[in-house]
Amino acid sequence: MNVLVVGGGGREHALAWKIAQSRLATTMYAAPGNPGIARVAECVDIAASDVKGLLKFAKDNAIDLTVVGPEAPLVAGIADAFKKEKLKLFGPVAAGAQLEGSKGFAKELMRAHSIPTARYERFNTYNTALEYVRVVAMPVVIKADGLAAGKGVTVCRERAEAIEAVDRAMKERVFADAGDTVIVEEYLEGEEASIICLTDGRTIASLATSQDHKPAFDGDKGPNTGGMGAYSPAPIVTDAVYDLTEREVMLPTIHALKVHNITYRGVVYIGLMIADGEPKVLEYNVRFGDPETQPLVVRLKSDLLEIMMLTVEGKLDQAKIEWDSRAAVCVVLASGGYPGKYEKGREITGIDEAQSDRDVVVFQAGTARNGDRLVTAGGRVLGVTALGQDIKAAQQKAYEAVGKIHFDGMHYRRDIADKALR
Repeated sequence: MNVLVVGGGGREHALAWKIAQSRLATTMYAAPGNPGIARVAECVDIAASDVKGLLKFAKDNAIDLTVVGPEAPLVAGIADAFKKEKLKLFGPVAAGAQLEGSKGFAKELMRAHSIPTARYERFNTYNTALEYVRVVAMPVVIKADGLAAGKGVTVCRERAEAIEAVDRAMKERVFADAGDTVIVEEYLEGEEASIICLTDGRTIASLATSQDHKPAFDGDKGPNTGGMGAYSPAPIVTDAVYDLTEREVMLPTIHALKVHNITYRGVVYIGLMIADGEPKVLEYNVRFGDPETQPLVVRLKSDLLEIMMLTVEGKLDQAKIEWDSRAAVCVVLASGGYPGKYEKGREITGIDEAQSDRDVVVFQAGTARNGDRLVTAGGRVLGVTALGQDIKAAQQKAYEAVGKIHFDGMHYRRDIADKALR
């Protein structure tokens, strides 16, 4: 099979790394890819947002399956465009991608189908949003309705913070059109976890549980990021919590999509807040999580490409998904200043030394080549991922590998997976 992976971040490196191991894969391309992905695929200079360019490339190169990493092309309708040309693509059509593309759509779907989530109000004018946050009980969470690269959510413990968050989204327009509408919802206490499901519209296959770490600094302090690390499995998702999530969230979500006449084939990522064994939905994503994908792919024993093809062809019930019993931890190395302003072009050293341990894989995200040197080119630069007999062993191995890598301004959290150990 000829395979095209769309995207150029750490998630896409992880997906390409795993797909390249498939017995079905013959030729691999990535658009635009990155230096890490270039080790397993031929990188082509087409932006992930260039739907027409990607479609032409897929037709010209007889691509058997296109795998979309980031959410923006899915929301823009890349799956619809490929379907029209009878080309296979892993990912939902634009109508289904609204689950992530519009938080308002997702919240209204949950409300209509009694899927447990935080109480909320939706506002499309600045003045009405401002009036509400001036009187609503604190704390609250302010969310830009559209896509904001994982940075459109602000937890506001004080009223002044809530007013500032509304100002930033709707007046200063820091999230551009994504902030035209905002959601103001109740703050949920508890511990977060991620359950990533595959569905072909009929069958649901859940992947191993994981937990992301969004805030920039240790102890969940600081601004939200795209994700500073993750681990799998997540002990907070007990068998009882999983069964409850399947019954009250997964199945009703797929049913709700059917009610909207949406045949959904791809990933449904469910971000949960769990308190006293009761899960509530924080968010949906319509693609693999980043960085949750990194620990998941190193634990996955089955052929990912085969599973994806079965999903696209409506045969997911035939898939056999097996997991390594060991745990995995991913620590993200970020540029100093991220998620704010940061410098690029800092030389990266030590990756090969870090990967000398067979249980360590360093996935590249924001990297580039400058001659013979590998340099930083983004906010999140690397995802150092390690397997271990348990979470503690995986955590120790991951941080030992981190200690072998260097670039100026390198920033990372030192408490990834501590919650699992507690």
